[in-house]
Amino acid sequence: MASPRIGYVELLKKTFAGFSKDECTTMAAALAYYTVFSLPPLLLLIVMIAGAVMGSQQVQEAIHGQFGSLIGTSGADEIRTIIEKAQETRQPNSGRPLASVLSIAALLFGATGAFAQLQMALNKAWEVEPDPKQGGIRNFIVKRFFSFGLILGIAFLLLVSLALTAAISAVGDALGRMMPGIGEPLLLALNFGVSFVVITLLFAAMFKILPDATIALRDVWIGAILTALLFMIGKFAIGFYLGKSNPGEVFGAAGSLAVLLLWVYYASLILFFGAEFTQVWAEERGSGITPEPGAVRVKEHKEHVRGPEEGNGRG
Repeated sequence: MASPRIGYVELLKKTFAGFSKDECTTMAAALAYYTVFSLPPLLLLIVMIAGAVMGSQQVQEAIHGQFGSLIGTSGADEIRTIIEKAQETRQPNSGRPLASVLSIAALLFGATGAFAQLQMALNKAWEVEPDPKQGGIRNFIVKRFFSFGLILGIAFLLLVSLALTAAISAVGDALGRMMPGIGEPLLLALNFGVSFVVITLLFAAMFKILPDATIALRDVWIGAILTALLFMIGKFAIGFYLGKSNPGEVFGAAGSLAVLLLWVYYASLILFFGAEFTQVWAEERGSGITPEPGAVRVKEHKEHVRGPEEGNGRG
């Protein structure tokens, strides 16, 4: 554990310094780009997994409602169209096993693309990387495997969120009949609480699973809670900005796509700030961050590649 502990002001200074040094604005733009292209297979996969339990139509409506609260009705309608088009292009290949295997492989590859990019960004923020000596193919397969695991986690959290939302709605209706004027505010507060818990769990899973690093669960929770809080605040701020400025009008027919890109970009900035904070917190006030087996620290690897003479400025 790091000692002595730094103060909270210094903690924030180091977080902003790391945010700038790691070029998080550039990484956020790259993640937004990858997310847009990964969105159709990702949403289709989530609908397939969660729909097997709750029903495809109910899951699609839940996704539409979530995106509607984030990027507006027109953007949510565009998301619904993306899901429908993805379902149409996924033709059954009964009697053609090779085509079925290739179709599933392409779906998984596309859906995990954004998470692979996110993993590289988190590795950069936490100053670790896969050991080049372990082989590129192995690292690629492992990254995609963990990315798919996170997709399963998202589908599970969506199911939990749907179940809790239905339960809260029923409780809110009952309270509204018994105590008029109290049911609706309580319902809003409960919905906020559920959203906060679900988002915190999602960020905790990202910080714990995706990077090639070992970090104490306590440090993960601290970073995830702060990131979720910033995300909830940013969600309303971004929604207010998009509602007032309507930047999609500038892009005409591509307006919904532009708004989606803008929203993912801003959300990515919040995510990377939270990742930088988690890294600084773990190193300065927590249990530290160490490369997991098969990974190395970026600084150590660079020193090893340069060699001692070049590292000392000789030769």
